[in-house]
Amino acid sequence: MNTGMDLPGIIEQMEAGEQDRALVVLQSFNKEMSQCFTFSREDNQEREHLGELLLNFLNRELQPSCLLACLETVRILTRDKHCLDPFIGRSAMLTLARYAGIEPPPPSENPDQEVIVEALKSICNILLHSESGQVVAADLHLITGVAERLKQWKRPTWNHEVGKLNKNLLPLINMNSFDTSTASCLSCFPGNQLEATLCLCWPDPLVTARKGYEGVPPEELPPLSRQQTELAMEILKILFNITFDANRRKVDEEEAAEYRHLGALLRHCLMSRADGEERSEEFHSHTVNLLGNLPLLCLDVLLLPKVEQGSIEYMGVNMDAVNMLLEFMEKRLERGQKLKETLLPSLNLLTESSRIHRETRKFLRSKVLPPLRDVKNRPEVGNALRNKLVRLMTHIDTDVKNCAAEFLFVLCKESVSRFIKYTGYGNAAGLLAARGLLRGSRDSGIYSEDEDSETEEYREAKPHINLITGVVEEEQPNPMEGMSEEQKEYEAMKLVKMFDRLSRF
Repeated sequence: MNTGMDLPGIIEQMEAGEQDRALVVLQSFNKEMSQCFTFSREDNQEREHLGELLLNFLNRELQPSCLLACLETVRILTRDKHCLDPFIGRSAMLTLARYAGIEPPPPSENPDQEVIVEALKSICNILLHSESGQVVAADLHLITGVAERLKQWKRPTWNHEVGKLNKNLLPLINMNSFDTSTASCLSCFPGNQLEATLCLCWPDPLVTARKGYEGVPPEELPPLSRQQTELAMEILKILFNITFDANRRKVDEEEAAEYRHLGALLRHCLMSRADGEERSEEFHSHTVNLLGNLPLLCLDVLLLPKVEQGSIEYMGVNMDAVNMLLEFMEKRLERGQKLKETLLPSLNLLTESSRIHRETRKFLRSKVLPPLRDVKNRPEVGNALRNKLVRLMTHIDTDVKNCAAEFLFVLCKESVSRFIKYTGYGNAAGLLAARGLLRGSRDSGIYSEDEDSETEEYREAKPHINLITGVVEEEQPNPMEGMSEEQKEYEAMKLVKMFDRLSRF
């Protein structure tokens, strides 16, 4: 690290304690080091000492320019994970939290935005670069402060960068804490932050009545602004980190109410538009990822809104959100790039929703597996959604292959015969073998006993369908026709020898 003025010289001016002299050397240091992200180990001791001196300054009454220069220097020093010792103690963290407006005394009605930003960036750096648990003594205190701070994020005095930095803090705190559970994080980061961003005003999360999640249909609202979308996506990322294990554990009644309220908000996100198609898709992608974390029973809120004029109705239920998820999944499938990262979240969500909600399953089956009429083309041939998904069942990526097969299997109510009917035995064999269902038994699952409708075309062709390929094939001539008995015996022996060789591998 070459600073134009060596660190001992800067330290000497800081130790003198005069603000004007400190301001000059710190501004010079900050300008030269503004783009520095790697540091020499040889200067570790001097940088740590400088950090201690800066904290001493920050606990004094400082001129605005000197205060800002000190915080800028702290931000630069906290980029180095090897020199965090001066900053990870409770006293140091609370000093920075005070300038970030987290720790009392509260910020003034018109706080200095630059000071808040610099302090927030420093705290983010410390939490990002520190080892797990290093700042645990201040974690719960910071979480409470951040949560309270976020409740006021709409304040007109807050600029976009301040709001975004506040939202970046919580996952970093959560990542560094040994004691903070998902439940406590969720309670510290309620859905009302997302509500505020989306300009909604819904009842308390414990109010689960249908009327609580109704209002102006999202499609009738103007597109979200760029700032709204960015802030909402930051919140969605944080909530994803907090709820990552929610669908793998039991939740109590109060947590379930929180998750259902969040699910209703996510439905609103799914139905909302951002400014531009690309931005909308990114926003919906974060929404789908978070929906996949919610407990399955809480996903019923996707179906709760009343059927209104223009809604997609199926079995008396509003299917707008489910149809949006299906279209989103198909769009990702069409793109065909990085399917594991882009396709699986939405495909998994549709699978699990279908498994637990009868109306969702039957609606998706009507779209993906309509009554079978084409019995002349293989299931994987064609441009229908069924054909595209069947092609995925032989994909080179095991996760993609299994996920596509599982989705179709659930739409078939986990009935082996129906699954084979729509995909062909050859395509279905992988999933059936993995589940021990090659003999044709039915897998476990709770499904209604509705009738499986068959088209007239399928009934007529059924006796002639090749179960392996799933289509009617022309009768092939007998390959042994016209052979003498000696030739038949010769071919039979060749076959025996081939089986013998195979058995030796």
